[in-house]
Amino acid sequence: MPILIPILQGLRLFDRLPAEKLAEIAPTMSERKVERREVVIKRGETDAGLGFLIEGRLQTVNFTLDGKEVGIDFINDGDFFGELSVIDGLPAPEYIIAVAPSRLAFLDRDRARELMFATPKGSEAVATRLAERMRKAASHRAMLALPSSFQRVCAQLSLLAQRSPTGQVVIVMPPTHQEIAIMVNTSRETVTRTLQFLQGMKVVSRAGNELVVEQPDTLQQAADGKVAPAKS
Repeated sequence: MPILIPILQGLRLFDRLPAEKLAEIAPTMSERKVERREVVIKRGETDAGLGFLIEGRLQTVNFTLDGKEVGIDFINDGDFFGELSVIDGLPAPEYIIAVAPSRLAFLDRDRARELMFATPKGSEAVATRLAERMRKAASHRAMLALPSSFQRVCAQLSLLAQRSPTGQVVIVMPPTHQEIAIMVNTSRETVTRTLQFLQGMKVVSRAGNELVVEQPDTLQQAADGKVAPAKS
């Protein structure tokens, strides 16, 4: 199904283009729907082009030498992905999978490069996205260096938290316990126990599709090793 211009206007990169340019690009793209756990881009793929997430949620993942899955980052509504291969022409360095039913669109590499580098605003958007990736990667490496699984889970929750328009600190569409486990290199059971402890301490609470961080400072203290469950 062709992409409508109002949808393109809600996507990063396209939101900087005039309507007449969007009218040229729209016929070259089509919408694709994927189910949860479906692979969107495979590691090593070279011709995927530039992807855009219209609706849903994606995750970048990779595998250790012993075959263990490691979650790296999430891709949310309106964002683009696959830009590294578009920029340098090399194979995709990671897998991108759907962690929720999602709607996607793709732009071929040649048109994507033109979109990304033809204007200063496009180049700025790409540079900003790459800076975000580098900052998140640095935070992820620092989190994986923490000595205990409990600390790593708490640190990951802190990284996912954001302040809502109402002033609350929340994790929107929180990952499943298994998804958190693969991000912090621990077991699903450890994640469950950690969240039960945090809920018991009223550090976090559930509110519909959000996880509310009631005590952000305490959550950070737990990530720093200053708060921990009593050893049995």
